[in-house]
Parts: sequence; C-alpha cells; structure tokens
Amino acid sequence: MPLLLGIDTGGTYTDAVLFDEDVGVVASAKALTTRHDLAIGIGGALDDVLAACQWEAGDIALVSLSTTLATNALVEGQGGRVCLVLIGFEEAALKRADLSEALKSDPVILIAGGHDAHGEPQAELDRDRLAAELAALEGQVSGYAVAAQFAVRNPAHEVAARDLIIEQTGQPVTCSHELSSKLDGPRRALTCVLNARLINLIHHLISAATELFDTRGIDAPLMVVRGDGALISAEVAAVKPIETILSGPAASLVGAAYLTQAENAIVSDIGGTTTDYALLTGGRPRLDPNGARVGGWRTMVEAVAMNTIGLGGDSEVRVIRDGSQTRLELGPRRMVPLSLLARDHGALVMETLSRQLEQPRPEDLDGRFAFAIDRESAYFATLTNSEHALLEKVQGGPIALDRLIESRVHISVLNRLVSHGLVMISAATPTDAAHVLGLHDAWDGDAARAGVKLLALQRGGMGRAIAEDEDAMGRWIVDTLIDTSAVTLLASSLEKDGIADRSLARALLDARNGAGDDRLTEISARLKVPLIGLGASAPTYYPRVADTLGTTAAIPEHAGVANAVGAVVGQVRVTVEASIAQPEQGRYRVYSHLAPGDFASFEAALAFAEATLRDEAGRRAEDAGAGEFEIRLGRTDKTADIEGKQTIIESLVRAVATGRPNIAG
Repeated sequence: MPLLLGIDTGGTYTDAVLFDEDVGVVASAKALTTRHDLAIGIGGALDDVLAACQWEAGDIALVSLSTTLATNALVEGQGGRVCLVLIGFEEAALKRADLSEALKSDPVILIAGGHDAHGEPQAELDRDRLAAELAALEGQVSGYAVAAQFAVRNPAHEVAARDLIIEQTGQPVTCSHELSSKLDGPRRALTCVLNARLINLIHHLISAATELFDTRGIDAPLMVVRGDGALISAEVAAVKPIETILSGPAASLVGAAYLTQAENAIVSDIGGTTTDYALLTGGRPRLDPNGARVGGWRTMVEAVAMNTIGLGGDSEVRVIRDGSQTRLELGPRRMVPLSLLARDHGALVMETLSRQLEQPRPEDLDGRFAFAIDRESAYFATLTNSEHALLEKVQGGPIALDRLIESRVHISVLNRLVSHGLVMISAATPTDAAHVLGLHDAWDGDAARAGVKLLALQRGGMGRAIAEDEDAMGRWIVDTLIDTSAVTLLASSLEKDGIADRSLARALLDARNGAGDDRLTEISARLKVPLIGLGASAPTYYPRVADTLGTTAAIPEHAGVANAVGAVVGQVRVTVEASIAQPEQGRYRVYSHLAPGDFASFEAALAFAEATLRDEAGRRAEDAGAGEFEIRLGRTDKTADIEGKQTIIESLVRAVATGRPNIAG
C-alpha cells in the first residue's frame, strides 16, 4: 500500500504521521509551529518523522493537512482587513447575525441590486457606484466579500460584482452563494466576511507547505481537512478557507474514532490555544445542523458539532480580584509560555524575571514580554502613528512590558497590535505551571518557575500575595484548567440533554466533589459515556478531568497526533443542493448554482435538478481531489394539504459525492 503523510499545523505544535493503510501509523513526530514561517515547523516535523523510519520522502504518495490556524484566528480575532459588498440590502442588515461585530472597523459598500425570493431582479446592479467605492479603497484591504439579496435564488449579481472587483483590484473575492445554498442573507454575509478575512492566512500555510514539499522531493497531491472531517484539495481550500474552520478538531474526531474504535464518547482535544470537544455517536462525528460556531460567530459552514473554547496549555492566566476574593481565569488569549521564550532568549528572560522578583512590590506587567511577528498584513496601511511607534520598538526581539509600556494608552495600543496578529505576548501559562510541577519538561524550567513565582506574588483583594510560592501557584493554575474543562464538558452535556445552565454544572460538580459538606441534600452528576482525551498534554490533565466527571478516560496511543492521523484516514465528500418550488400553479422553478429555470411539470424539474446536481457534484469532487467516487441522490419534500390533496410545496434535492483522494503513483 502507498505511504501517506498526515500533518497538523496547530497554534503551538506541528504534528506529522506516516501512515500505511494496512499497518496503520508507521511513525510520528512533533515540532514547534513557527508562525512567522510555517515551513520551518512543517519541515522539522517532516524530517523527524522520516528519520524515525526507513522510508524516503519520495515514497510519499499523498499529503493531507489539518490545521487549527483558521479556528485560532477567529477565536483570537485575527485575520486580514476586508471589505464587505452588500447588494440589495438596507444598512439595518448589518445589525443582524452579529455582522457589525464581525466587521469591526472594516469598510462596507452598500449598492443597489439583488433579487427577490423568486430569483427575479429587484433592481439593476449599480456597477458605477461599486467601481467608485473600490477606487476609494485602493490598497486598504486584503480581500472582498460579496453578498447579494437572495443570491441563492439567483447568483447573477454576485458573479457580476466579483468579476468587476477582480478586474479593477486584482484582490481575492468571496461570494456568499459559493459558501452556502441556504437562505438568511446576513448570516451568509457573515460567513463570507470571515472567509475573505482568512484567505491570506490559509494561502500562507498552503504556499509554505507546497514549497517545502517541492524542496524535499515529495511529488504528491496535497489535501486539506474540512470542518466536517472530509478532505478537499489545497486549491479548493485556498479559495474557501472558511471551510477549514474546525479542520483540526474535525480531524481529531476522525482520528479518535479510528484510534479507539469507540462508538459513543465525548472527545476533548486540548491544544495550545483552544480546547475542542464534541460527540462521537455510532462511531462517527455528529454534524452541527445550524452551522459551525467559532469565536462567537455562527457561520453557515457545515462542520462537526464541535464546541471550541479559548482554553489550552498556552492560555493567558488572569488574576481576578472580586472584593476580598481572588480567583483565576484562563484564556481566551494565547500567550507564548515563558519556558518556551527562554529557550531562544534565555539570558534576556532570566535577567528580566530576576530583576522583577527583587522589586519591593509586584507590578501588573511583571513576567510579560512582547515581540513582533514578521508577517505581511493589510493592517499596516491602517496603523496609527502610536501603533507604528510601538511596533517598531518590538521589531528587534522580545521586550519586557514594564520597559515597553509607559502609560495605559500604550496598553490599548499593544492590544490592538496583538488583535491584528502583528505582535505576540509571552507570559506564564498552564504549560509553565506544568513545568513547575514536574508534569512537563520540554523547555526552560527555571524561566517557568520564575514566571509562576511572579504570579504568586501578585496581591489579592486583602493585599496579600495570592499564593504561598510557585508550587502552590502552579497547582492552582493546573487545578483551574482541570476544573474549567470539567465544568465546560458537563455544561455542554447538560445542554445537549436540554438543560442550558452553566451555573447548574458548577453546582453539581461542587456537590459531587465535596464542596459544601454541610448541605442537607446530596445531588451530583456524572458523564455516562467515556471521555477520550487527545492532544500532547492529554495524559497530564484528562485522567483528573474524567475522575472529576465520574467517568473513565480513554487516552489512545498516538493521542498527541490524532489530528494528523485523522487527516489521512478521511474521505473526499462533496454535497450540492438545489430546490424546486412552485411560484404559481403549473410552473415549477429550479434554484441551483445556475440561473433559475422553469418547467411545466414537477417530474421535468426534478429530472433537470438531478442531472445538474450529478454533473456539478462530479465536477466538484474531481476539483476537491477525489479519485474514484460514487454519487448518491436524495430528496426531501415539504408538502401541504390543499383541497384535501397532499401537494409538494418545495423539494430539496441533494447530490453527495464521496471517495478516497486521488493518490499519486
């Protein structure tokens, strides 16, 4: 059997596995993800996994890539600056589907055009207004999102606007009808905006990977895992990066099912930036019928029913003072662990931490550093003078925040640079706490101890140090991560059971684990299914998480590279839909990716829809990288009783093409 390479590029680690369909995992390896140049991390993982076996790079017949980069970008509020072109919508549409919040300060162009619910033009497309607005935005954005009223009924105006934008600007354009065939224009527009914002990010990943494989002598197709666990070609992923949100989590579910052969379980995958958790039902990931929700945005992307929270080994540790009480909260922002920063900048880190430990009183900025990320960004053109000045100061390498920040205004400036993806912060994290407690030893333990000790010295509500020493602080951080994970998993399980109350999950866990022993009642809850723990740090945390939840932990062999395993065992799957409606008696209209078409009978409309979808599904399956594939047709009818007779009001027709990737050689 051919040798397959699976790679997962996460926020912290890049994982690689070599896979044989008869043997399974042949070898695995990890390397640090290098955000400034992703090829370095991918190359490191590739070299290490090849060194662990007797195979050569030229033996690889397929490369499949999963990534959490798009997910992390949405969770952390990063991505390119884009322009939304709304056609036929009123400005009030921006208030729906959280569209205004997603846009932030990115520009919007509102022009006349669009269609009605029957696919008929409601106004002529205002090309002149669009051309003028594009000229005014020259050089200020990295891409465009185009959403027209009822584009899923007739995409003509989106297509015309796309062609004009490409001709005038040369920038990438995303059309909403290409991402979803469902109604709800504002939510399609939201999905479109997020896709446009992610294009440069995914393009950078795919370009880096492709160039690397060429230099290593790998002549094989490159696939990318989609958010529903299916595979698509790199070419499709480059223009539809929104489909790769939840790519890493979806691959981890596919990998978990393969590695454990479990039928029913909760899968929780902890990474550096996020924790992703979902259900396996009947051995397969459950899909979210409402579309993927990531970073607070409810998209129209078909994806696994996965919840993602900003909780991981690299989460920011925040000290919350509430009157006389002090507690810790983790995430959602990712920090670079001090132990990792010290690996490359040990002298600077240790000198700074030692200086701060010798101060008479702790300061809020202690134990924190900032450094620039060397990357291209459309935000450069929009930076203020103060943002440019601060960015310039951190270009030469890490700088301690107590030497960088001169006023509270600078903190706001720094936070904006971080949100734009131009700067990263290093601080004590759960990974550093794990170093202190001897649970992790990959990087600089001395820096970890010093950073966690600085956290312990922070003053609580009563003016005293919040922890006795770094060991106590480390336990508190790790306990907080375990507790947060357990509450989150229980709350999610209760919600699936129809009880949406996070405070109830908190109370039930407190009761189960002995908090409030003087209570008159005994009420507790436990999970009825096992917990599959994935991720490099799964063995560190998930046995205790499972114990807290009263269930068993299943941590499979290769749990730390389950995403990469899932990337190579998946299939190409393409779904294309059309609908048939009856706008008036005796006339049946087919709505699809083409212009609407009318037929005199339902049978004729159905035959046309099925033939059109079969052709389109086959074409898209080939574009997505499938070798041999099969196409299945399905239909769902909406009927009503009209004069005592069941009559079809609308029919949804679907074609699904599935098959394994086209493997080289």
